[in-house]
Amino acid sequence: MRPLKIVVLAKQVPDTRHVGPDAMKPDGTVNRGKLSTVFNPDDLHALELALNIKDRIPGTTVTLLTMGPQKAADIIREGYYRGADYGVMISDRRFGGADTLATSYTLVKGIKKLAPYDLVLGGRQAIDGDTAQVGPQCADKLNIPQVTYVEEILEINDDKIVARRRLSKGIETVAAPYPCLMTVHGSSPACRSRHAKKVMQYKYARTKTELRSADEMLLLLHEKRPYLTIPEWSVEDIEANLEKIGLNGSPTKVKSVENIVLTANEAKILSESDADIEMMIKELIEHHTIG
Repeated sequence: MRPLKIVVLAKQVPDTRHVGPDAMKPDGTVNRGKLSTVFNPDDLHALELALNIKDRIPGTTVTLLTMGPQKAADIIREGYYRGADYGVMISDRRFGGADTLATSYTLVKGIKKLAPYDLVLGGRQAIDGDTAQVGPQCADKLNIPQVTYVEEILEINDDKIVARRRLSKGIETVAAPYPCLMTVHGSSPACRSRHAKKVMQYKYARTKTELRSADEMLLLLHEKRPYLTIPEWSVEDIEANLEKIGLNGSPTKVKSVENIVLTANEAKILSESDADIEMMIKELIEHHTIG
């Protein structure tokens, strides 16, 4: 089996476990500067799928591609720590405020710059939007086959790849030729942990923008080890049309933003006794919560 060239689409997203009143800007876009961030969970599943293929086929390479502000370089480093071979960050203020249409356009320009490729993998959806649109839109713009909700790769052949899809009412086995794009379901295996040697190898990886504020020792280290410099692509680097990126290329508009805080008017503390459990079940039935 020949080695595959895999591109993994990843996104740094706000940690939805810690969302405060400043989470949204007045224009309806996410105020990312006020929120802590994490590696999008479904994209971690996609990374694991790519690394699993790499384990099965010697010579396979995994490149992580992300679009975002400067701090998104954190997930490139995270990808390195877990086994990715390369990472590229698309970052430019002009990409800000992009909806799924503008985001997919930008990512496709990056994917084309990385060509040739055999497989593009991404998470089913991002937790900050839950649209599940970017992956399919990328496949459409690339004019390549797509398989969504992938849970496991069953076969890898020279001319096609066979995957199992997790659907709401069962499973489905699908074969697709190369190149193709797959979005990965959260029921697939969780991503492996960081590898200590990889952390030591890549902990000083930085983008050129990050290196502007670096000390002399770090700059010398990057001169000796060029692989530590994370490629950073701007609008000009990917030859993007300004009318198709950021807010200019985003037809989706937010009409209004409202903060909703859920509170409990009353609470009951129940013991493990049969009487308390029976009382709880009766109340749930009376209020048509169950039954």
